[in-house]
Amino acid sequence: MSHRLVPLVVRHTHRLPLPTGPAGRGEVRARQFDAALMSVGFKLSAEVLQRLSGLSEATVVDTAVRTLSTVREMVGDHVEHNVYFVDFPAHVPDTLDFWMRCVTEALEDGSSRPGILAQLRDGVVNLLTLPSYGRYRHTYAEMLAAHEELIAAAGDRLTVLHPAGDPEDEVTALYLALAGSTTPLSEEHLRDLSALAEHCAHGPRPEAFPIRENRALVNAARLKAGAGLLLDTVTDVLRLACALSDGDVTLREPTRFRALSRRVRRALLAGLDDIIADAPVKLADVNQYREAFKRLGERLHPHEYPHWPHAAEVFAVARGEKRARSFDGRVEGLLARDDVGGAAELLKSAPGKLFRSLDRLLRTASTEEERDAVVAAAEQAAPQVSGRVVLSVREHLHNRADDTGKRRVFVNRAGHAHVADDRRTPVPAAVRGRLIAVLDTETRRRLPPVERVLVDPDILDVALPLSGRATSAGLGVLPRGSVSPVDGELLRFFVYWRQTERVTDYDLSALTLDHEFEPVTWLSYTNLRDVEGEHSGDITDAPHGASEFINLRLGAVRGNYIVPQVNIYSGEGFEETAESFFGFMLREGEQKGRPFEPRTVRMKSELRGPGRIALPLAFRRAEDGGWQARWLHLYLRGRPAFNRVEANRVSVAELLRSIVERKQLTVRHLTSLMAESGAKVTAWDGATVPDDVPVTYIGLERPEGLHPDSRVITPENLRDLIPA
Repeated sequence: MSHRLVPLVVRHTHRLPLPTGPAGRGEVRARQFDAALMSVGFKLSAEVLQRLSGLSEATVVDTAVRTLSTVREMVGDHVEHNVYFVDFPAHVPDTLDFWMRCVTEALEDGSSRPGILAQLRDGVVNLLTLPSYGRYRHTYAEMLAAHEELIAAAGDRLTVLHPAGDPEDEVTALYLALAGSTTPLSEEHLRDLSALAEHCAHGPRPEAFPIRENRALVNAARLKAGAGLLLDTVTDVLRLACALSDGDVTLREPTRFRALSRRVRRALLAGLDDIIADAPVKLADVNQYREAFKRLGERLHPHEYPHWPHAAEVFAVARGEKRARSFDGRVEGLLARDDVGGAAELLKSAPGKLFRSLDRLLRTASTEEERDAVVAAAEQAAPQVSGRVVLSVREHLHNRADDTGKRRVFVNRAGHAHVADDRRTPVPAAVRGRLIAVLDTETRRRLPPVERVLVDPDILDVALPLSGRATSAGLGVLPRGSVSPVDGELLRFFVYWRQTERVTDYDLSALTLDHEFEPVTWLSYTNLRDVEGEHSGDITDAPHGASEFINLRLGAVRGNYIVPQVNIYSGEGFEETAESFFGFMLREGEQKGRPFEPRTVRMKSELRGPGRIALPLAFRRAEDGGWQARWLHLYLRGRPAFNRVEANRVSVAELLRSIVERKQLTVRHLTSLMAESGAKVTAWDGATVPDDVPVTYIGLERPEGLHPDSRVITPENLRDLIPA
């Protein structure tokens, strides 16, 4: 059964669990496997190649088939990427010339001619009514024949697959890592956790669940498998019920609860009864989700189970028949009486709430004595606060240094973003400094003792994944706010989507802005060609999948910022399509090849957000003239239909300015604290690694040759760097 989950290990860790099988002479098949991997930008490590060579040919072939399927999907090569203009980026026509050609072809078509003439008399032609517009006019094979083979370049991506242990052990380790994650997981990771939890329901369990949503998915799998539930609060039961109904386990959106079997009802009610029997004070948690508990009670029928009276109390509180004064209500009462010190003292018993309320308490405090009380309460509560919250507050305070005239960007857990004026009163610099010192001291205390740390300089400006789901699932994806170098002459964006039921038209566009965030130009279906580059052409229907590309010559870009975006012109949203993803490639100036070449893909991420405009990342010209990627993972609400780059230039520019001005807490911050704690932190030169002693390696990719006992941190498990 664990072999079914091995692709998850490959995708999450870039390591290959080696199969067990009869010994043999698999050298030829192993080299063929390695060559096939290199064609899509992956490669076997020397150790994996050697160990596969000692297995039978059949075992190697079976491993190769499964692994190739996994990595091709990781990079987006599992689908056919066709283009409207067959030899793109060559010979892309002028936009108006192209439109006129489509009109001329429509007039030559007897069935279309009357309708087009009527539109011309009205002075407006709908492009979507032109027979030759928006649909592929050649097959995928014909497109491939029009392009030369890609010539390998030194800058092509090469992702090494390193050896992993026993498949069952690796699956269990991945389950424990995801379930016990200190940061929220992406939607894809949550789906993977559900599959892993079902397989590991009767095995080891995480020591703790820092993220409550993870506990809900694990409990859903354990309930299905007949294992005991892991419950701590009444809200855990509510989240579990949401998971069983395929609802929102974050409890931000209402869930329509399904009819539940008697076995499930008994398990949930027994869990509620045990929780309240052990700690009656936890009844107060019901107040925050009263309506949800009332709807759940209608499904659980607690009156049918009088032997669980404490469970019935939960629903009595939800209906207002029993009073349970909430903790938040007591805090609000103290603040209403201007008792900031009393509120801070009370919040010490709920350290997480205290830290999330620090800014409000400091703004509300009117005297130095009250501010001192808030800082003292934070210092005493800090050891009980999760590491993610400690670092999140640290980042927040760093950005409160000078709020005068600033705009504030709000990003929810789903990635929806908007910008508003920051009307908060400033936090005194002295108070901020004291709190930052407290937080840094606490973080240093929690860092694991290490002697030697080897750091890839390219990862130092990668943001720590602290708030919400700061990343999208995919290959080469970094957390929101991260900055990474871009090396190459040609930058090519791509989007792929496949509609589920309705005709769906996604439009890939790229906006360039100057240093003042003013628009310079754009590339889209309304501007197919400019000095910066070319657009591959508009596809307006994707029953079998469709792709669009934008090719940019970085040396010709006139602005300081490049903002690729995917606009939904019509049809299904990002979360409704059967599949949708975005990515970018980098090529050397003379590299030809197909429009989509997996070896040149640097990033591919799923498009699964709530808005109608996706902003995966932006590119910024650095002071030395080179380019850097700034990761966004944002969605704008947009219009229900007809979203275009020309219409959202101002909102995109405003949002980008706010993101660029915000200071992120990065890997650099934690490595600095490691050095202050006595660790020997060394920058990796990209070539040699110490193989005689174990190290903690932090980098974008795992190098070969590390001591087997080394701890390795890459973007795939960057969450492990955050102290618990």
